[in-house]
Amino acid sequence: MANKRDYYEVLGIQKGASADEIKKAYRSLAKKYHPDMNPGNAEAEQRFKEINEAYGVLSDADKKAKYDAYGHAAFEAGGGGYSQGGGFDFSDIFSGFGDIFGGGFGSSRSSSRRANGPVNGADISAHIVISFEEAAFGCKKEISFNRIENCPDCGGSGAQKGTSADKCSACSGTGRVVTQQRTMFGIMQSESACPNCNGTGKIIKNPCKNCNGKGMIRIKRTEKIEIPAGIDDRMSVTVRGLGNEGKNGGRAGDLIVQVSVRPHAIFERDGKDLYCDVSLSFAEAALGATIKIPTLDGEIDYDIPEGTQTDTIFTIKGKGVADVYGRSSKGNLYVKAVVETPRNLTEEQKELLRTFAGSYKEKDSSKKNGFFGRFKKRG
Repeated sequence: MANKRDYYEVLGIQKGASADEIKKAYRSLAKKYHPDMNPGNAEAEQRFKEINEAYGVLSDADKKAKYDAYGHAAFEAGGGGYSQGGGFDFSDIFSGFGDIFGGGFGSSRSSSRRANGPVNGADISAHIVISFEEAAFGCKKEISFNRIENCPDCGGSGAQKGTSADKCSACSGTGRVVTQQRTMFGIMQSESACPNCNGTGKIIKNPCKNCNGKGMIRIKRTEKIEIPAGIDDRMSVTVRGLGNEGKNGGRAGDLIVQVSVRPHAIFERDGKDLYCDVSLSFAEAALGATIKIPTLDGEIDYDIPEGTQTDTIFTIKGKGVADVYGRSSKGNLYVKAVVETPRNLTEEQKELLRTFAGSYKEKDSSKKNGFFGRFKKRG
């Protein structure tokens, strides 16, 4: 945690920045340090992960509030790197105040917090880059990540195989000790972690050599995860139970996979809808034609009406992207016509166009007449 930079500093913004400012800063930096823009650059890849981590917290109002109040401790106290609050108990902030005048903090914590009680594992994060098509259709991807698990040699006890931990005599295995102090206001009572066993409630005389008595080890796991169809850039996939393993029967945290989608050479995406341009020759636009339109499912034939103008939009229903939540049908594909002006004409072709221009009356051009009509009125 000591080496982790402030999230506001990572995104280059001031504390208190608006949601739009946070998003704008993220998009600018994510584009600059995207792995596809910096192939083989390990430093850029690490910076990209750092930017995604910062945005994942500051773009979420609840997480941002926790971060503003407690900093990185709000997410890292559970251990195992970046998490989303898993395993962190904010009631620890109040430990040491004790029972004021025989009641209050101490009595409630002693009944709810036990040294050997279950502790949930923290969430962990990972990052994956997928293609535009993989995002649209869904896929299975192999991903590697580091995870904290119970030591297989000692089963999480921390004691060498064949031995067991002893109950701490100082706290009778509770992990907590209560002290009392007489003051002018009466007796002040406080509760704190047992210094003899460091709050574990047990003493390990023969620690496990594999985990050095900690009961937990960090290992690298490789899993194949399901990426749902319709996922978009900067979305995340949560895999339940693949986060850090819990202690004393506590549930495991989750693996949160942040997804980056590579841009496509042809299509632009907005939610479920796709957009692309298609080039038309002058003749195709003027006379109409059946042309090939690209879609994610392959090319299709499409009839262009005669007299098609540049920037005309054609809608092809159902050729967009699936709804990632499965709540509605696929989006649409919007195709913009771009009429190309012919270049490098031969003399014969130029003469044909001159003949055409001479036979094409000015009244046939509504846009031209509209422009000159307005010009004449201004004059």
